[in-house]
Amino acid sequence: MDYKLLIPKISQQYNKKLPFVIFSLPESDCLKVFFQKNNHLHTLSEFAENGFVLAPFDFKDSAFFIPENDSESWEGTVLNNSYEMAPVELLHNIKEKNKYIKLLNKTVETIKERKASKIVISRHKDFELTNFSIEKLIERLFSAYPTAFRYIWYHPKTGLWCGATPETLVLIENESFKTMALAGTQPFTERLPIIWGPKELDEQQLVTDAITNSLQRVTSVLRVSNPHSHRAGSLLHLRTDITGVIKNGKATLTTIAAALHPTPAVCGSPQIIAKEFILENEGYNREFYTGFLGPINENGDSASLLVNLRCMKIEGNTARIFVGGGITIGSRPQEEWNETQNKMQTMLQVLQPML
Repeated sequence: MDYKLLIPKISQQYNKKLPFVIFSLPESDCLKVFFQKNNHLHTLSEFAENGFVLAPFDFKDSAFFIPENDSESWEGTVLNNSYEMAPVELLHNIKEKNKYIKLLNKTVETIKERKASKIVISRHKDFELTNFSIEKLIERLFSAYPTAFRYIWYHPKTGLWCGATPETLVLIENESFKTMALAGTQPFTERLPIIWGPKELDEQQLVTDAITNSLQRVTSVLRVSNPHSHRAGSLLHLRTDITGVIKNGKATLTTIAAALHPTPAVCGSPQIIAKEFILENEGYNREFYTGFLGPINENGDSASLLVNLRCMKIEGNTARIFVGGGITIGSRPQEEWNETQNKMQTMLQVLQPML
């Protein structure tokens, strides 16, 4: 199907309240769409069926799913429009800021008591849309952030979710896999050198160690790169690439995903203590933010699962943007607040003409 014919078809599907998902892999100009033929809400516990999976942060034993065999599929090329992604001014809300900093201070105190070495804290902010357009959303999202995994998921029972995430949970091709440790954030600036401080370097090592420890029991070969800077739109992150081979007969896509999620980059370490703190103290339901999502192929022998970061949920005329950051003993609440403000720009810039 030609791209110009695709947009009206997506609009029609959306207006009929029928599920669909549009996505493009990092560094790819290929766009893939599944148009589900009915409004049934599918779930999946074993990731061994072709389609697109969407799992929440508090993933237990099943995820939502758009199956390929119950959908009309389309594949084409991303339309490269050169939209200018300029920063969006954020109004200063002192009450909102004080509430978040209070939570950050409580988190640091918990870490100082040696109950955890890292806890990832998040928040959300709602933005009223004056002229939401699914067509404009598609064009802007898929024209921006080519190094990220971009997607739009819609189901009448989940609402519309979309994002541009820089973080891989796991890529699997037969018995080979790739994942990454991603931590530390700073704005990208052309003229300034990239300098990472002790807090970011320590956090990155903590994330890397936790991921490799999780994978030891299900892998026969494990290779870990040196940390390097990774650009994601207007932001920079520290990234370590982890590759290897799955133990023959000992692991599946389901067991690998369960071993990795939630990673220390979105939850903390130790995982049990960090997750318990998040669920008790954040004060809201993350839903699919910091969950995972992506296409499953070859009945689970090939898959690209991404961590759902830099994302938002759109319902009616309201866009809810989710942001967060990893808190360690060296965290400074004011800097952590600024980091979440910077992270919000990824989705705000997509929404700019609709605000």
